[in-house]
Amino acid sequence: MPDLSRLLQPRSIAVIGGGAWCASVVEQCRKMGFAGPVWPVHPKRDTVGGVAAFQRLEDLPGAPDAAFIGVNRNLTIDTVRHLRERGAGGAVCFASGFREAQAETGDGGDLQAQLLDAAGDMPIIGPNCYGFINYLDGALLWPDQHGGARVERGVAVLTQSSNMAINITMQTRGLPLAYVATAGNQAQLGLAEIGTALLEDDRVTALGLHVEGVGDLRAFEALASRARALGKPVVALKAGRSEQAQAAAVSHTASLTGSDAGARALLKRLGIARVESLPALLETLKLLHFTGPLPSNRIVSMSCSGGEASLMADTALAHEVSFPTLDGAQRQGLRDALGPMVALANPLDYHTFIWTDVPRMAATFGAMLGGDISLGCLVADFPREDRCDPAAWDCIYEAGEKATRQTGKPLAIVATLPDAMTEAVTYRIIARGMVPLMGLNEALTAIA
Repeated sequence: MPDLSRLLQPRSIAVIGGGAWCASVVEQCRKMGFAGPVWPVHPKRDTVGGVAAFQRLEDLPGAPDAAFIGVNRNLTIDTVRHLRERGAGGAVCFASGFREAQAETGDGGDLQAQLLDAAGDMPIIGPNCYGFINYLDGALLWPDQHGGARVERGVAVLTQSSNMAINITMQTRGLPLAYVATAGNQAQLGLAEIGTALLEDDRVTALGLHVEGVGDLRAFEALASRARALGKPVVALKAGRSEQAQAAAVSHTASLTGSDAGARALLKRLGIARVESLPALLETLKLLHFTGPLPSNRIVSMSCSGGEASLMADTALAHEVSFPTLDGAQRQGLRDALGPMVALANPLDYHTFIWTDVPRMAATFGAMLGGDISLGCLVADFPREDRCDPAAWDCIYEAGEKATRQTGKPLAIVATLPDAMTEAVTYRIIARGMVPLMGLNEALTAIA
């Protein structure tokens, strides 16, 4: 397995090329507070992205740990060779027109072979990809805008689609992103090699993959084995169920998706969880980040509405989760908190008459969490802050925090509508030691 530490956690970055793409790499590193030097290289421009540029690679003060190559495909090959000879730690190849464009250009395969020869044992990501964002260290080999922020720890997400990677950075779900990385057409480094390297970072808690083509089976087996050894879960969103998706994968990343049944069997054998949508991928990663893998699928659900309790129960039919019958201690605790008029069940409708009564709400939630379960789900949709007073929902935060502290059991606050849980609300939930989940179907997918 190649060592990608210099490339993925660089102390110095070279940006080769001009134009808006390369200027953006320089600017994004500065905005994110990258602590090391960023060295633009351009033969004619004095500055790139507001930073003084070097005319030639030979003029750099040292071998860069990581390089973003933003020149055309032919110059990319020469640049890669020069970087390897200088002892660089690795490079992102932005240019397209290699193997993924063989049908259109006729020479893409030959150019890719030349690129690999030029790289030798120097790691390269791509070609035809945006590169990666390291939110832990503020290192962005990334030629565009993004929506993320610095974090101290979080999940890594790896995809073959650069545009999907951009979209993922724009999430407002409260998911801490440590890395967002793209693989392009995987000329040298595949998803498995990059994913394994991301897992080696102690600050990464879980790995999410968007997979179009598996590629090297042995490398994927090694990824799964290393993830198990590290105790870090891997979740995959596998594309290619339709003929159209299979054709699209070949056209933009030169990947053969293979059969959906074969991919499903492979992921199951490797112990990699599979989800069917991007929201489910993000919600699953979020739950894994904050709670780790749950020891069982036994859960309780609480809401102040019979309609929500029924919706939770019905939605759960499509998922492998269990709502165990309430035991004697749970029932006694609930009866003490709610009195004789509330029907006791799981999922529970605890009624609105205790709303804003934090001690009784906390006692109710604590009683439900006290059983033989792995997770509690507290269904709550929050009001629009531009038209409503959100202060009336403060009781949810306070009571939920008291209950989870009292029992030591994780508690997820689940919004039935993602629109009804803003990013600011997710941060408040996290600060109180709970997990924000958006959408019943996605939340139950994550739990199962």
